[in-house]
Amino acid sequence: MKKPGFVFCLLCVSAGSLVAQVSTSAVPFLLIAPNSRASGMGEGGGGLADDVWAIHWNPAGYAYQKGTELAISHANWLPGFGLSDLWIAHTVFKHEVPEFDGMISAGLTYLNLGEFIRTASTGPEEIGRFKGYEFAVTGGYATRVLDELGLGVNARFIHSRLAPFGTEAEKGTGTASGISFDIGLLYRPQNVTIPFTETTLRDAVGIGVNLSNIGPSLTYIDEEQADPLPMNFRLGFSVDVIQSEFNNLTYILDFNKLLVRRNSKGKTDPFYRAVYYSWVDKSLREELRDITTSMGLEYWYGSPKLIAMRIGYFYEDPKYGNRKFMTFGAGLRYDIYGFDFSYIDAFERNHPLGETLRFTLMMTWEQSPF
Repeated sequence: MKKPGFVFCLLCVSAGSLVAQVSTSAVPFLLIAPNSRASGMGEGGGGLADDVWAIHWNPAGYAYQKGTELAISHANWLPGFGLSDLWIAHTVFKHEVPEFDGMISAGLTYLNLGEFIRTASTGPEEIGRFKGYEFAVTGGYATRVLDELGLGVNARFIHSRLAPFGTEAEKGTGTASGISFDIGLLYRPQNVTIPFTETTLRDAVGIGVNLSNIGPSLTYIDEEQADPLPMNFRLGFSVDVIQSEFNNLTYILDFNKLLVRRNSKGKTDPFYRAVYYSWVDKSLREELRDITTSMGLEYWYGSPKLIAMRIGYFYEDPKYGNRKFMTFGAGLRYDIYGFDFSYIDAFERNHPLGETLRFTLMMTWEQSPF
């Protein structure tokens, strides 16, 4: 048969590095950038998080938002592999609830892995077929704990079906379910004065922290072979470089670190140990090299915002995966509707992530942010 391990390694390539994240965590699809807008800016947004997709980048961003918004996104995943039935889709929703003094949100992520052929262990003959998929359902709440500080939390149910059976003498199957949580903070000062000048930026700076996918390991076979969730720390910054009636330019910068660690016995630490020891198990230089960097620019024209152009860059150290790619994107807003798309240029032919296209459709009601 095509074993679940093949599917798992394929997903590690899709959501993480080509080397470092293989066999590191389960369900790495939770790390895949969901929306075209952020993807077009280098796949970052922890310090921006100003639309419905804050559920992924930093749920605390909802604390500064108003109204109701719905969005859907779709991408054929890893087009470099030429697998037409490998795709990922997202749906997210937010709604302001004044009675709760905050915002509630919900999201669904679905990764279709396609159809696989099962063969007998004694030969190549086909004995059946099965489909693989993974999905996650998320609900969240955000509010302001201070005038300039927002807090957001998410709870998530995860289901992974790599295969409906085990391999050989394994007792378990390639199916597992679990839960995870996110917690985020976003600081947005109302006024920031640029040093050595008299220039003051109003509501133009964001500093965000998001710890996502916190939870117990997923068990496919048995507890001894349980796989940790891809717990991730994100530190994000954003600044509105230009603010005017018709022209607006925003710069973002994100740093990410995967908090998954194997101890001296070769076993993966539980999340409550990994959240600390993932920072101190190597030298400071190596820990810093293990951090990925995303940066991007977004330009909007129009009053209200009408047309957007985006560009970004993603960098990962060669020792820890060597993902390096440019991203490009564009957006259009009209009335309550918004449309975005993004494109990845991986700098090399036949790269799994190369030529990835994402498409996003949004609808807003009641005090649209645009």
